[in-house]
Amino acid sequence: MTALSVLDLAFVSTGSSPAVALRNTLDLAQHAERWGYKRYWLAEHHNMIGIASAATSIVIAHVAGGTKTIRVGAGGIMLPNHSPLVIAEQFGTLESLFPGRIDLGLGRAPGTDQRTLRALRRSPMDAESFPQDVLELQAYLGELQPGQVVQAVPGTGLKVPLWILGSSLFGAQLAAALGLPYAFASHFAPADLMPALAIYRENFRPSAQLDKPYAMVGANVIVADSDAEAKRLFTSPQQAFTNLLRGTRGQLLPPIDDIESYWAPHEKAQAQRMLECAFVGSRDTVRSGLTKFVADTGANEVIVAAAIYDHAARLRSYELLAETFDLDAR
Repeated sequence: MTALSVLDLAFVSTGSSPAVALRNTLDLAQHAERWGYKRYWLAEHHNMIGIASAATSIVIAHVAGGTKTIRVGAGGIMLPNHSPLVIAEQFGTLESLFPGRIDLGLGRAPGTDQRTLRALRRSPMDAESFPQDVLELQAYLGELQPGQVVQAVPGTGLKVPLWILGSSLFGAQLAAALGLPYAFASHFAPADLMPALAIYRENFRPSAQLDKPYAMVGANVIVADSDAEAKRLFTSPQQAFTNLLRGTRGQLLPPIDDIESYWAPHEKAQAQRMLECAFVGSRDTVRSGLTKFVADTGANEVIVAAAIYDHAARLRSYELLAETFDLDAR
């Protein structure tokens, strides 16, 4: 089995608060480190009352400061929302504080809606310069060049590993052209997964950072002591995706006994398409499904999202998954 990592959106459960969510994030990261997960990533989202990781670099520092060995990073920073220099400074600072443990995954989506984008003082057109912004950021984190007037302090020369994130073919093409590792968001947008991986591998050009393609794929994974229990826990993300389709924002809802009463047939069909890369059930059920997923995709790594309402149940799910694939023995 390939390496497994954690994607944490710092979910705020109904009736809870961002402060509790951030405490739970650190607790999960400490457990994930002990259980043998390779890396722990957080994602940038804005104006979403159910996600507490908007200030992503600060949350990364929170997690890295409370752990010792697990890699911690962004999955990702939405680069069009920021100046490349500022991100170089932020992640140069993180790398200086936690050397050899920081990853910087980059996306070109805003991570929010158009009104919030305006509140960020950004334009939808900023995404058009994403390739150039990645190169600029890469230069700030590289060695100081003769005549270079502007530099990231800290940041220059630290070579924080960059990743390209994507849910379409664009990111695959860019990651291949720049010779960077590629992470596909199949945990919510699986439609182009296989074509994107093929494009990335076929067009990959070796770089100073990476000599051959390295692909990570996202999956929703919920493990419990029985298939029935896991399926009930899974109704929380099913409700969340249904609400996303309805344009309704909210905190993560508790599981329900009958998901069929929650969504309409057309909502069910669309949500199930978005959640196609979901592996839910007992250890045996998940082992079978996830093993086939890795074989089909040829992924070097799987990053696991688990939108589980109850923190203890989420811990238990990641623990069972680690035991299933014997992560701590690697």
